[in-house]
Amino acid sequence: MVWETHREAVFASYNAVDGIYQNASHGEWPYQSWGINRDPKAAWTLDFGRPVTVDELRVTLRADFPHDSWWTQGTVDFSDGGSETLHFEKNDATQRFSITPRTVTKLTLHSLIKADDPSPFPALSQFEAWGKEAAADGKASS
Repeated sequence: MVWETHREAVFASYNAVDGIYQNASHGEWPYQSWGINRDPKAAWTLDFGRPVTVDELRVTLRADFPHDSWWTQGTVDFSDGGSETLHFEKNDATQRFSITPRTVTKLTLHSLIKADDPSPFPALSQFEAWGKEAAADGKASS
């Protein structure tokens, strides 16, 4: 299932990896984001298409406050069976999370917990997975 607000391009899942970090507004270029249409079960998957070794995640939340809410935390599941819980802050900066290095082919962000505030609209502006290519045997390459 695809979770996107109104199935509009400015809220499509691919916006979270397009390299555009403008997050002070919403609904028109360059303020596109992944909007979840108020669905508490929303999930977002990044498929690398090959093994990569990831050791850092970076998240930029949409910050069109007070229109927007934000998530206080989310969980990332990795294709190797591991997971990490990320704790977010209410701000417009890219938030960095060092994680246990792992070689994976995909990851899924889910179990997003909305902050206790009046706005029903949290959204993701950018998601980055930092690391390096994995060797052919699935281990980290140098």
